[in-house]
Amino acid sequence: MPVLAGAEPFRHEGGEVGVLLCHGFTGSPQSLRPWAEYLADRGLTVSLPLLPGHGTRWQDMQLTGWQDWYAEVDRELRALTERCSQVFVFGLSMGGALALRLAAKHGAAVRGLVLVNPGNKVPGAAAHALPIARHFVRTTKGIASDIAKEGSEEVGYDRVPLHAAHSLRKFFQLVDAELPQVTQPIVLLHSPQDHVVPPADSARILSRVSSRDVTEILLEQSYHVATLDHDADRIFEESYAFLGRLAPSVGKEGTSTGG
Repeated sequence: MPVLAGAEPFRHEGGEVGVLLCHGFTGSPQSLRPWAEYLADRGLTVSLPLLPGHGTRWQDMQLTGWQDWYAEVDRELRALTERCSQVFVFGLSMGGALALRLAAKHGAAVRGLVLVNPGNKVPGAAAHALPIARHFVRTTKGIASDIAKEGSEEVGYDRVPLHAAHSLRKFFQLVDAELPQVTQPIVLLHSPQDHVVPPADSARILSRVSSRDVTEILLEQSYHVATLDHDADRIFEESYAFLGRLAPSVGKEGTSTGG
């Protein structure tokens, strides 16, 4: 099945500091592509994979679950750690939950996290019906393109497969239990006006992680897909400053750029 235009994975061979970017549920690398290119332009090694079942058609996603999505980012992280001296993980929405699990499982191999509107639970009363409803109803309305900026659109599915949503719910529960194992520095940016992930998810994540170096930033001008919204530049700049603080070689000519 061909990949949707713009949804292709992105990779850039740069310097000794690597960044793995994880996109969201039913979305694609397109939602994080400007962020990835911003980092690549500054000499970082960047990996932005396409998660299994994403970026083609929703029917393909119906056949996948959280184990498939997590395995993909786990492989990419392992490849980056072989290539780079320090690796950071950035994530949007479900990608934030993937990043948190990588941090919990891989420990010091993950130097730090930048999370944008990270998900922690499937919202709404309907979530509790998923275990049964998914056997009778295949899909529900899509969640893509929750963006305040006029003319900005996310490449994602217009339907949510309920089998995949059920798997996502189980994954969020798993990650929530693992949050105390997360000790890495974190920058968490979230939108007060988010029609996909409620601000309560960010609050719960911050209350449960064991990280001591934590920065919380509000994205007042953006909705859920803030990486394509009015606050995108701020996200990029804050994340780059975070990299520079924890990996001093970033931004220094001759050390952060590939030879």
